[in-house]
Amino acid sequence: MRRVMAACATVVLALAGYATADVLDVAPGILTRDAPVPVPTPTVSGTPAPVVLPRADPAAGDVLTASGVGAPLPTDAGLAAAVAAASSDPALEGGLGISVRDGVTGDELYALDADRPRVPASTAKLLAALAVADGLDLSDRMTTRVVAEEGSADLVLVASGDTLLAPGAGDPDAVAGRAGLADLAAQVADALAASGRTTVRLRLDLSYAPGPRIPPTWNPNDVRDGFTQAVVMTGLSTQRARAARPAPKDPEARVAATFVDRLADRGVTATLLPAKGWAAPAPAAAQPLGAVESATYGELLDLALDLSDNALTENLVRQAAAASGVDTTPAGTEAAFIRARLEANGVPTDGLVLKDASGLSPGQAVSAATLSGVLRVAVSGEVPELRSAVADLPVSGLSGTLTRRFATDATRDVVGLPRAKTGTLRAGSSLAGTTVTADGRPLTFAVLVDRFPRTYGGTQRARAALDRIVAAITRCGCR
Repeated sequence: MRRVMAACATVVLALAGYATADVLDVAPGILTRDAPVPVPTPTVSGTPAPVVLPRADPAAGDVLTASGVGAPLPTDAGLAAAVAAASSDPALEGGLGISVRDGVTGDELYALDADRPRVPASTAKLLAALAVADGLDLSDRMTTRVVAEEGSADLVLVASGDTLLAPGAGDPDAVAGRAGLADLAAQVADALAASGRTTVRLRLDLSYAPGPRIPPTWNPNDVRDGFTQAVVMTGLSTQRARAARPAPKDPEARVAATFVDRLADRGVTATLLPAKGWAAPAPAAAQPLGAVESATYGELLDLALDLSDNALTENLVRQAAAASGVDTTPAGTEAAFIRARLEANGVPTDGLVLKDASGLSPGQAVSAATLSGVLRVAVSGEVPELRSAVADLPVSGLSGTLTRRFATDATRDVVGLPRAKTGTLRAGSSLAGTTVTADGRPLTFAVLVDRFPRTYGGTQRARAALDRIVAAITRCGCR
């Protein structure tokens, strides 16, 4: 089985360009994390031991637990010894950047070469999360509407940013597919029934948050091979990009065609108008005929972080920029908006090179100090909704892109405690998130490594080293 998995991973690594290795982190999972959840966690010996997952408690002033405020702090020397013991792989010598902070106060407890920028890979999405949480109300939802001027046979489907529309009925318990085109078509058909109209023309309104469909700094092979997709403001949940299964090049047209089919199911014949007119906004005097709502922005941000979804992350940052009054049309708007929000919140940006919101573009650089600074903002509560996003990061060994991490004898004893955003590329690997020490003290950590062999084996060694380091920080009192 291990040989089969290794062979599959090798094939994946051969499929695309710069971003390919990040796909190794993508493992969808579901976990309720707003309350303690007992889970069986094997110890190193394999004996099951119950672990209660920590939870966010804003009133307690910490990211992870309500009981860690009085727990002792690890010392700088203790953390240094734990990290040194866990990072003995000679291939990683000189390549580590680490910052560990107190999860109660946000104070830095330990740093190792934290100021040198390194390839962030998908941990750059934590920077994006700050910008989204700072620019949007995460309890808000996107509303996909159909409108028409009184007496007109022309319907306008108004896109509002929801790229996870269900092609059929919506699922109120889902994040992807919460809003359904069948439900929208039913509302529109009922509204048209009053006038007896069964024949209409349809176009889309794609005027909201325009911008480059494919960021020019992306490797186009990553789109071709299904590791990401066009950044647009409408799409179907069933046609998202997957490795070796690329998304449609024209997701907006797929939405329009699907909605025509759903109207036909309701006895309404719709003729689709040419796409060249879809950039125009709907008439100001148009009346609503139907509307469906997405999951909340918070739920969508959680999904983007859990699955390391590049296009969804770009979409959310673009919407945050638009909500802040920024012109989203120029290329690079998302990166510039993120930098502005970092600086506004006191996050250090020395050496920061940011070209997109997702970490997908080659040539980007983020230091452990910058990632750690974002986590400090989450701890402080200065951006309350960032706190929630960080508390809901993937859980080690259980959910999201950490489902298959912390799986060795050296790390599986801490499964269920560290929560983190992953980043894995041939040029750099990283983990950034939260954990709780053996003494019960909540901590945040940012660990990046580069200068390892740029091979499949080198990438695996780097990932394993990061897991060992975070596990060492988790299990030690370090006093």
